[in-house]
Amino acid sequence: MVSPAPDASAVSASSSTTPAATASATSPSPKTPVTAVTVDDVRAAQKTLTGVARTTSMEGSRHLSSLVGSPVHLKCENLQRTGSFKLRGAYVRIAGLSPRERERGVVAASAGNHAQGVALAASLLGVTSTVFMPEGAPLPKVAATRDYGAEVRMRGQVVDETLHAAQEYARQTGAVFIHPFDHPDVVAGQGTLGLEILEQCPEVRTIVVGVGGGGLIAGIAVAVKELRPDVRIIGVQAEGAAAYPPSLAAGKPVVLDSVSTMADGIKVGRPGDVPFEIVGDLVDEVRTVSEDALSSALLLCLERAKLVVEPAGASPVAALLSRPESVEGPVVAVLSGGNVDPLVMQQTLRHGMAAAGRYLSLRLRLTDRPGALAALLRELSVADANVLDVSHVRTDPRLGLDEVEVELHLETKGPEHCEEVAAKLRAAGYTVVLTR
Repeated sequence: MVSPAPDASAVSASSSTTPAATASATSPSPKTPVTAVTVDDVRAAQKTLTGVARTTSMEGSRHLSSLVGSPVHLKCENLQRTGSFKLRGAYVRIAGLSPRERERGVVAASAGNHAQGVALAASLLGVTSTVFMPEGAPLPKVAATRDYGAEVRMRGQVVDETLHAAQEYARQTGAVFIHPFDHPDVVAGQGTLGLEILEQCPEVRTIVVGVGGGGLIAGIAVAVKELRPDVRIIGVQAEGAAAYPPSLAAGKPVVLDSVSTMADGIKVGRPGDVPFEIVGDLVDEVRTVSEDALSSALLLCLERAKLVVEPAGASPVAALLSRPESVEGPVVAVLSGGNVDPLVMQQTLRHGMAAAGRYLSLRLRLTDRPGALAALLRELSVADANVLDVSHVRTDPRLGLDEVEVELHLETKGPEHCEEVAAKLRAAGYTVVLTR
């Protein structure tokens, strides 16, 4: 049951909204999934995961609470074993295999989180695992997957090529292919997060979850809507990898022509068939967020919550930052993973600081004489701006014979400080051209 799309004028520039299924806030009626996954399946999965998956902590966020105007809690699944929620679904799926299937081993394809979840789950259950990863997969994720016990094979440049290689391996060897999201056992395993949320925050009114293929939000929706149909569930996708809005509009999974986002954990071009049914029936809304919002959210998690979170895991925080007035609290934001490559972290943090107005890039011209640069740097010191990079250009034909162009990259305290720095330089007689 899909409600009409909202007026586009009501949607902020950094997020768009496509309702998936809207529950009545005044007279909620219980919803029972019409799919292959039930709350009893989720409860059974919770028993299977006893002693295997951690009951991850839930931390309050004063900053987000002040923005939203009611309590916001962070469900820290980034602190789960293997660094993400993926262990839950992978373990339940492999634990459900028959003895003969276990003897044949399992195979998976992943650039990171699912790879590690399958590797550890298989090791714990005494099952041989082979994981195919793309050639460009971050080295820390490759090393971690091997350390958890899997044989890692590097195939393909993109995940689709890696997926085909894994499926071909399964056909040739009889190994059981473990899909990252499109299987009832996987959805049930991920749904155990929903049971934990209700136990840890029984007063919750809104749950915000990042969405790729849909396994996590589908599992949470099955568990939560059966027990608390009044709770609103909001999915979040990256703008450059948002397959659910057009799929929900079409009434069936739609394949995107291309996907592009820093959030590789939700970088999926087509919803899974199993989660799609559940999302369409039980999830209240699916939003999208920009790359700027994702990087700002990651920066906030690190600075304010002291939590290392990958961009996909920070997507619920990005949604709250983009439209804090649009959710009813108490709110639980699911931080689904923390497996971020250090180089990606560095790039994303810089992007986040730029999006927050804490970087200032500018160009100006100086007289090419001794002491001119030193005088400029003194002005910046007085303005309390930290110089990150300086470059000189002397050979541009647009410059006079006695001129040099200087490009500066500065770290500032925020948008107001950027304006103050630029104003001080102009007051000192410099012609300033802002490049960001």
